[in-house]
Order: sequence, then C-alpha cells, then structure tokens
Amino acid sequence: MDAFRQRRTFDRATRLSVSLLTCPGRHTVSNLLCTCGRQFLDWSADYRLFSQDAWETPPLFSPIVRGVLDLLPATAPFVSALDDTHLKKTGTHIPGVAYRRDPLSPPFHTNLIRAQRFIQLSSLLFQEEGAGPARAIPIRYEHAPPVPKPKRWDGPEVWKAYREQIRQKNLSTQAVALLRETRTELDRVPGAEGRSFLVAVDGSYTNQTVIRGLPPRTTLIGRIRKDAELFFPPQPEDQAAVGTKCKYGKLAPTPEALRQDPEVPWQEVPAFGAGRMHPFRTKTLGPVLWKKAGPNRSLRLVVIAPVGYRLRQGSKLLYRQPAHLICTDPNLPVEKIVQYYLWRWDIEVNHRDEKQIIGVGQAQVRSAKAVDRLPAFAVASYAMLLLASVRAFGRGTTAELFPPPKWYPHPAKPRLSTQDLIHQLRKEVWSAGLNPGAGDSNPFVSETLASTKGPEFQLPLTSAVLYAQTG
Repeated sequence: MDAFRQRRTFDRATRLSVSLLTCPGRHTVSNLLCTCGRQFLDWSADYRLFSQDAWETPPLFSPIVRGVLDLLPATAPFVSALDDTHLKKTGTHIPGVAYRRDPLSPPFHTNLIRAQRFIQLSSLLFQEEGAGPARAIPIRYEHAPPVPKPKRWDGPEVWKAYREQIRQKNLSTQAVALLRETRTELDRVPGAEGRSFLVAVDGSYTNQTVIRGLPPRTTLIGRIRKDAELFFPPQPEDQAAVGTKCKYGKLAPTPEALRQDPEVPWQEVPAFGAGRMHPFRTKTLGPVLWKKAGPNRSLRLVVIAPVGYRLRQGSKLLYRQPAHLICTDPNLPVEKIVQYYLWRWDIEVNHRDEKQIIGVGQAQVRSAKAVDRLPAFAVASYAMLLLASVRAFGRGTTAELFPPPKWYPHPAKPRLSTQDLIHQLRKEVWSAGLNPGAGDSNPFVSETLASTKGPEFQLPLTSAVLYAQTG
C-alpha cells in the first residue's frame, strides 16, 4: 500500500501481481487479465495502472527491504549485489531501446541486439550461523536508458550538451544514485541506522565515479584490473622539507605482481561456492591507495588463485584466471571479502529467473511510464515471492513442496528453486477451484482401472495446469 494512493489501485496491483506469478503462458498484460478472469470486463483501468496512474517504483521495494532487515541478525551487515541487465526488444518505437552488445555472443564475434537496459540491486540473505548459500532478493530495479545521440549534422551546441549529459547520466552515476537512495532508506528503518551496507560489483562498476560517490557507512567490493597502479600511504620520510605534501607514498605492486611474488605466501581461506565449501588460496595487501579512488580512501587488495575444475575426466581445465578484488574497508577480514563476492553470483540467478520464469520484458508496452514501471513491477512481485518463501519455509529448506513426476531425479538441492515456488503458489491458488470438494489436490491423476474396453479420452485439467512450464 506504500506505493499506491488509493485502495482500489492497490487491489488491482495485487490481483495483477498474483496473476503474473501464476500465469502459465507469456507474461503479457492481456494474458494477466485472462489469468485473473477479467478478459470480458473493462480492462482499460488495468492498462492505466502502468501508463497513467500516479505511483513510483521505489516504494514497491520498501516493504521488501524492511522484510529482509527483519530476517537479518542485529549485528549482520546489509550485503547486496549490483549489476545491470538487458531486456531484448524488437520494436523501433519503444522508449529506451538501443543497440547493445549481446552478452551471449561468442568471444570471437561480438553480436549486437536491440534491448532495454536496467540496473538491479539485490540483497543477499544468508544463513545466521556458518557458511552456506545466500538467496539474492531484488530490492531495486531501475530503467537506465542511454542518452540519445545527436545527428551528425546537429550543431556544436547540441553535441556539447550531449557530452555533458553522458557525463552526468550513465551507468556509474545511476548506480551511485541507487546506492545513496538505498542507504537513505536503510537509515529510515528503526534499528538499522548504524547497520553497515556492503555492495559487491563487477569490474564495470569499480571505477572513480562509483568509489568516490559512495554514501557514508557503505563498503564496496569489486574486481580490479591486474595491472592497476597502486600506492602505499605516504610516510613521514616521503614528505619533502618544503613545498606541497605528497598524497601518495611509494609505488605498491600491481595485483598481478603480487600474485607472482614468491616472497608473499598464499593463505587458504574457506568460503562457500558452487554448492559446497572450498579452500581458496589468497594473497592480500593493505592498506593501499588508488588514484581513481582518491588519496583519502584506503583500500585492501585481495588476489584469489583460480580453482580449476574439469567437466569430465580428461577434459580441459576450466576457470584458470585469477580474481583481483579491492575492498574500500581495509579492516574487513579476507574471508568475508571472498565470501561476500562469491555470493554476488546469485544476482545472475535473479536475472535468469526474471527473464525465463517470471517473464520480465515479455509485456508489449510502448508508453514511456509503462516501459519503466512494468518490468520493475514484475521484479517486485518476484522479490515478494522469494521473501514470502523464506518466511514460510525457512532459508535452507530442501523438502519437496510439490510432488515431482516419478521420472525426475531427486538430487540433494541446497534450496527451493523459483519454479518450485511457482508450482506451490499455483497449487495454493488454483487447487480449490480445480478440485472442489477435495481436501487436497494430491494425487492429481486417479489410478487407471483395469479394463479391456478403452476408457473415454479425458485430460486431467488439474495436472496440466499445475505442472505447466513457462519456457
């Protein structure tokens, strides 16, 4: 109710949100209307919810932030992951659509796609005690369109304004604004004012704009180039007798030089990744200074040796590249830096589930407001599903909520998947209507009677709907 001014608007949004999570087909607005049974009523108000009604997307995620804080221990930091993603579009009149590099293109040939660009911030909900997997729950999803490029024949004033706009409005500046808004929102929650805020990013956000624009009580962990030029803090002997005081001390080894230095020993750090605990060999150096971060920002450098693996016996060794990380808090233990950055991978799982299961980007809308709002509305619904599952079933439950087909393998799962949660929600929402009078919807298909005469051909509607796949 925080994001909507009227009760009827909130009720309409709730109905569409549940329909979006249970919709068995493409997640267009028309299919959502069919899912909630309003295909024969006036549907103009449902379309106006995204294109005209007065509401903003950030308040949609405020209850999710408070819900995550309620599940975190009082002394635990608010750990999150930041990344951007693309939603493929083919229309030529959709606001914010531009040509982008296809991240799925092969390394030997870069392909281009027309797509929208969004920035996502996900909170990492981890176990209270001991190391284990973390569940990434989206807490912000913002449209980040590029600045329109002028034509070749436009005047110099237009090009000058364009260059100024791309300096003020790009992925890095929008990421800084997103982090500042999140820090302000955390400070508004009672009891969370002093909680530290950690964000893990990839190399594209480890730059001068993001590091120098971090809000207070915020720590950044990100990848850095292996040839980055680092310095030690200035010492008294480094200062000249007269003149300007130097801001940087002696030159420190680069991340690659630190990795190859035989005098610096490797230290094993246990961390959870890829389904189990691994011993990671690390080297660390700190505090160090980086000119892109400024002379007043002390950093810690962490080099992680690659953990190679083979898909099968005799195949080539994969993952042979080391990782070079920096942390803006030089006092943070190395094992926590490594673990927080490994948990960052779960935001990639968010991107996959949002596109393939939730259907983010499938709606065919062209209004400027709807293009911004509808993907964020779908991601907020997905985040509420994840948060509700943690509250209802716990963080590490592996019990089957929904009986799978007998031919499915039954490996030990670290947690319930998004598809498991969608099946459970469909069961709770639709079972009473599809199986009236039955206490439970299991089993879905009755046993076949032994008879020499062929029975009348029927399709079990309950089984077909509840086991419907989205892809």
